[in-house]
This record gives sequence, C-alpha cells and structure tokens, in this order.
Amino acid sequence: MYPADLVKPMREDLTRIGFEELHTAEAVNTAIAKEGTTLVVVNSVCGCAAANARPGARMSLDNAKKPDHITTVFAGVDKEAVDAARGHMVPFPPSSPCMALFKDGELVHMLERHHIEGRPAELIAENLMDAYNAHC
Repeated sequence: MYPADLVKPMREDLTRIGFEELHTAEAVNTAIAKEGTTLVVVNSVCGCAAANARPGARMSLDNAKKPDHITTVFAGVDKEAVDAARGHMVPFPPSSPCMALFKDGELVHMLERHHIEGRPAELIAENLMDAYNAHC
C-alpha cells in the first residue's frame, strides 16, 4: 500500500473536478448499480496514469454528452474498492490504470492499461468521448 501523502495529489487530480472517490466494495457496487451511466477510473501511481489516464479522463468531460456519475478508485490503496470495481469489469483482466463505462450497471466500454500506456491523453479523451456519445 502506498502512503497517503504520496497519493493525495494524485487523488485530487480527479476529485477536484468532481470525481467521487469510492473506498469500499459497497460504495463501488452502489455507484455502478445507479441508473444511467457511470465512469469508473482505476487510478494509479504509475507514470501513464499521470501523463495519460488522468489528463485523458479530465479532457473527456469537455464533451456535450458525459456520464451521469464519475467515480474513481485507487489501485494499491483502496484494495477492497479496487477488487469490487475489477469484479464488475470481467472478462477484462485487472489492470491499472484503466477506465470503464457502465450503463444501468452493465459494462459498455473498457479502456485497459494497454489502451492507455504510450498513448496521448487527447487520444484517450477521444476514445472516452466516443463512448459517451454512444451510451450517454
């Protein structure tokens, strides 16, 4: 587990723009089960989270259509919440960072780490915007 001081600015990178942090399995299950669309970002301390994933998630919200709910869990910190989120992302293997869009509790779009790593934030945002336009 990572020290709280280390991850605080990485958490705030998303929470300061409205992402709800989920710390328990119950919170994850409740969020995903909500009516409408829910984006779940599995945040991470890795470089591709800082350079690509978080900026891409932020940019994606500059779109006419966007998820009803935006949430985040932190890999290596909130184990129970991350495990619950990943359970909803099956059949995709666990990866962090990653992003999943749910509609009425069903997984409708997934960005795994290999879709994030080495790709510019703008491309990640575009991928998410396309998913929002199709499902939101």
